[in-house]
Amino acid sequence: MHLPVLLSEVLEYLCPEPGDVILDGTLGGGGHAARIIEKIAPGGKLIGIDRDPEAIERIVQKFGDQGIFVNDDFRNVDRILKEVGADLIDGAVFDLGVSSYQIDDGRRGFSFLKDGPLDMRFDAAEGISAEKVVNEFGKEELADIIRKYGEERHARLVATAICAERRKKRISTTGDLVDVIRGAVGRKYTRQRIHPAARTFQALRIFVNDELGSAEEAVRVTLPHLRPGARICVISFHSLEDRIVKNVLRDAARAGQMKLVTKKPVTPSREEIGANPRSRSAKLRVAERA
Repeated sequence: MHLPVLLSEVLEYLCPEPGDVILDGTLGGGGHAARIIEKIAPGGKLIGIDRDPEAIERIVQKFGDQGIFVNDDFRNVDRILKEVGADLIDGAVFDLGVSSYQIDDGRRGFSFLKDGPLDMRFDAAEGISAEKVVNEFGKEELADIIRKYGEERHARLVATAICAERRKKRISTTGDLVDVIRGAVGRKYTRQRIHPAARTFQALRIFVNDELGSAEEAVRVTLPHLRPGARICVISFHSLEDRIVKNVLRDAARAGQMKLVTKKPVTPSREEIGANPRSRSAKLRVAERA
């Protein structure tokens, strides 16, 4: 089941009203989109973007003609807004997390808890898969990816184990990779709450989809499209994303383009975390167009 993260907080800060044109740069399961569509009726327009064609298909079935839904990378938001005739918008929201649909679908390869093809691409028709990275990248490059994007302190151990295993046979499934990681660093995680494979899987997913570069560009190029007084709400789920969002919004504020609405990130309530444990690492930052 898909539960939108920080939904009430997003609606409170975004302040969508009837007739508004709102951008949802990361449609995912459509949780934020559904409430925004309610708030901007009548006369409003939701422009939704998602790289995942399956997400777009679900959204179109769910909302029909209640919005404009585009299958594209949100880093192309400048071109997308111009193409749909919405050069200025009344607000924007980005939920940078992976959707529950993607995590729960073993075919996509995002989850270390479900066995399936080692893919991890948001759009399987583009870019290189995690399977190719794991089996064909050099040990040093693998270690750098796992350390940089997963903040995994045992990155070299994991990369060494991957290279040793792939000399025997190709690592083709998520289950294969989890077994390798568990064998390499499982004992180092016995007293930690996090799964031994969590950081490596995060690193591969971020690298394969260029998530950090895409997020930075998407937020930066969206800001000039906001009307004066319009707000942008960005939810991130790990420190690397949050740092990028903070820096982009801070730099825009220093340049006089934006005003920071949240000095510190807004985090989920204890009640929300209890109802949706996946929300526990979420951080919301909000800025307003000057």
